[in-house]
Amino acid sequence: MKALYGQQNSPGEEMTFVFQERENLPATRDHDVKVQVRACALSWLDTELLSEIKLKKELVPVGREISGVVLEVGSKVTFFQPDDEVVGILPLDSEESGVCEVVLVHEHYLVHKPQKVCWVEAAGTLRDGLRAYTALHYLAQVCPGRSVLVLDGASPFGTIAIQLAQHRGAKVISTAHSLEDKQYLERLRPAGARVIDVSQGKIDVAESCLEETGGLGVDIALDAGVRLFSAEDEPAPKSQLLPHKHDIITLLGVGGHWITTEKNLQLDPPDSHSLFLKGATVSFLNEEIWNLSNVQQGKYLNILWCSCGILTAPRSENTLLFNFRPQLDEPIPLYEAKVSMEIVQKNQARKRQVIQF
Repeated sequence: MKALYGQQNSPGEEMTFVFQERENLPATRDHDVKVQVRACALSWLDTELLSEIKLKKELVPVGREISGVVLEVGSKVTFFQPDDEVVGILPLDSEESGVCEVVLVHEHYLVHKPQKVCWVEAAGTLRDGLRAYTALHYLAQVCPGRSVLVLDGASPFGTIAIQLAQHRGAKVISTAHSLEDKQYLERLRPAGARVIDVSQGKIDVAESCLEETGGLGVDIALDAGVRLFSAEDEPAPKSQLLPHKHDIITLLGVGGHWITTEKNLQLDPPDSHSLFLKGATVSFLNEEIWNLSNVQQGKYLNILWCSCGILTAPRSENTLLFNFRPQLDEPIPLYEAKVSMEIVQKNQARKRQVIQF
């Protein structure tokens, strides 16, 4: 039985991916669940985070979002039984690679898979659903009538965030990084309030948001990274499509919430003063907090279940059914997992990559 692992020989070196032949799995412990994996989503490996929390190792397991069928349960497992269909995210300290036919998982990291959701969609939506719920429900408390800006809305995470915000009754503005992204966002139903095409660099995001909200600013801004420096000082060409931090602060309304994925965000005194005058807040989106602390395990499991459940959630009071559409690529066979993971690790995949067994 083979499993996929990432290997980084020295800091700064590109990670390589290798299949390792695994011996038979160890005996199922009291709270373990043995799962036959049917699909596994590929996500970028944050080696810096693993190093910071002392989990850096020679071989890093690849693929944490899985869906599958329960084969066997430990003696003290109460939530599951054989033949149950489950989904879950393997913890950061797991020795198991999700890109493997069979894995052992502690029962507290799994939930039942909704029957109407297929294996690929369940695994492929799990992490983006977790991030969107964490951002919009727990950090920003989105509710009907609020205005939400989702940057890079055509990304897998942005797509789920847009639909979740709309499902909660919010008015959604999004940005597109290309003409194809703009066309994709305009095809989403129900359609968002406005799609801002930033691919040509001619449109001011802050000005467009203020225009759309009658000069009041947006209530919630969910970024996909921001520029911390001027355009000529920014090192990566891709970052030119991102707004500057000053733009985000400008477009926020009174009492607004800025939810950022930029872990190295630096706010200068003038930035802080602007936020103070608006009574605005900045929250950092790190979905790994649920795994790093088990104090709110019940909330975490509820988010996992909801992340799959939203794929079949209708808006019954409306004549238009609200079916969530994840941004997934075509299912990938196991023998192409290495190549696909290399693309994911280089941040070159615009759609979520899912291995199907």
